[in-house]
Amino acid sequence: MHNQELLQLLPEGFTDNTRVWVYQSSRAFIEKEEREVNEQLYQFYSQWQSHGEPVQGWAKLLFRQFVVIMANETEVMVSGCSTDGSVRLIKSLERQYDVNFFDRMMLTFLVKSKAEMLPFNQVQYALDKGYIDENTPVFNNVVTTRKELENNWLVPMKQSWLAGKVVFYTPE
Repeated sequence: MHNQELLQLLPEGFTDNTRVWVYQSSRAFIEKEEREVNEQLYQFYSQWQSHGEPVQGWAKLLFRQFVVIMANETEVMVSGCSTDGSVRLIKSLERQYDVNFFDRMMLTFLVKSKAEMLPFNQVQYALDKGYIDENTPVFNNVVTTRKELENNWLVPMKQSWLAGKVVFYTPE
């Protein structure tokens, strides 16, 4: 998965500074669930409002594991209440599908073009054993704008926030 492929998944008409929220599921959704989740996300953003004004929003389940929500704030700013609405939706999906979208200690790497999850405390072990290396792409779910999503969501581990938390070994 490269940034070019990601661009094809994202909608047109959203500025670079469009606000973005990424929620990582504790497991991948199966195809049937993916359709249902995307339908609920569509229902949410097609009716999304902030203080009675329609929000230009978009949301989709990407890679069957990440709910990405976008809000273009050029016309209408997203208020706290509007953000609460999106969090309520995520919590509802958690209950419905028995998943966790708020576990920040679970990380996802792209290993052989497949999203693989690892608890933070096992990353160093995976590095030591050669399962992943400094060039393994990691999903950086703390991106906050469309531009960051496009350029920094999937980055080699050595360029991510993780780089300062692990020791990379260079082969002798």
